[in-house]
Amino acid sequence: MALLEIRNVTRRFGGIVAIDDVSLDVDAGQIVGLIGPNGAGKTTLFNVVTRLYKPDAGELRFDGKSLLRTPVYKVARRGIARTFQNVELFQTMTVLDNVLVGGHTRSTPFGGRVARTRAFEVLRYVGLDELAERPVSGLPFGTLKRVELARALVAEPQLLLLDEPAGGLNHEEVGDLGAFVRRLRDDFDLTVLLVEHHMGLVMNIAERIHVLDFGRKIAEGTPREIQRDPAVIEAYLGTDS
Repeated sequence: MALLEIRNVTRRFGGIVAIDDVSLDVDAGQIVGLIGPNGAGKTTLFNVVTRLYKPDAGELRFDGKSLLRTPVYKVARRGIARTFQNVELFQTMTVLDNVLVGGHTRSTPFGGRVARTRAFEVLRYVGLDELAERPVSGLPFGTLKRVELARALVAEPQLLLLDEPAGGLNHEEVGDLGAFVRRLRDDFDLTVLLVEHHMGLVMNIAERIHVLDFGRKIAEGTPREIQRDPAVIEAYLGTDS
């Protein structure tokens, strides 16, 4: 059953169409890949789903109910959390306080005992509990990505949007990330929508993949089907003139 339904969504910036009449489903419990060349509209679609952008046309439904009637500040409470392509953290705050920000929709008061206990549990899960009281400023990029992931997880989402989680990782770390995302899905009972340029990672962990090119969806299917799709091969490799 589809947890997220995107129907004929279009988003323009001035006269430029960033995503054009895109439709796709994300089934509950799956890891789903969203791939495409740079500028294909992947992050724009994430921003539409999380209501940072308002679509010019189309419909979004999450867990059977419209997302377009959900104010931006209530999206996390609906059960959607995300990470960002460029890490978005409060640099002068501690690791713990950054994670507590993600839990404000689930626990009150902010920084109370229940919220802190939950935040420490999630930090322990991602291997950062010993850094809880450190300011995030100056931490390695890979560590910052895990802080951001912990902030998303503490919101107790149903749907987790991961925007290029392998960015800046080496080959061994990417392999570990794939296993970690699978474990996340199982341990937290998540549905995962993953934007990623590392094709080895996507092909190894995604059960279904959607492909965008110049804002339009050009293919969808299993990893094996996507690898063999002529339109996908052309979008990534081009054709002889």
